[in-house]
Amino acid sequence: MELNTLLRQDYCRVFQSNTKTEALLELIDLLEQNGAEGTVKDLEGLKKEIFYREQIMSTGIGQGIGIPHVRFSGVSEPQVLVGVKPEGFDDYESLDGEPVKMVFMILVGENHHKEYLRILSLLVHRLKEDEFRSSLASAENSEAVYSILTGDAL
Repeated sequence: MELNTLLRQDYCRVFQSNTKTEALLELIDLLEQNGAEGTVKDLEGLKKEIFYREQIMSTGIGQGIGIPHVRFSGVSEPQVLVGVKPEGFDDYESLDGEPVKMVFMILVGENHHKEYLRILSLLVHRLKEDEFRSSLASAENSEAVYSILTGDAL
């Protein structure tokens, strides 16, 4: 499994949102806008799961990164959605108190813990690099987000 094979350009974006809640909804809306009905069923149930997860503990892990994630029965294939906001979201409640500039939403099936860990590992491996995080956080459009993530722009 490679990050390039998991990502779709139409699942990458520069956020229009101004709050964490709006940003999470904006990413989920990408599923509906881009025909994910075959791989993600029950978008309303998915929204509830994502927000329930955030109530338990914020997924803002620090260094400008948020990783909302769920294992949900309505997901038949792993999905990764990515949004960037160069100025960041102050209300994300990140562990380090800093604004979250990059949000990686990971969706996998209910019993697909190994797939989730593999995707998380792939992301973390890339996110360790300062230059990568800096480039991604300053992406100006969805094409740039996708290109940076897939290595085409580095």
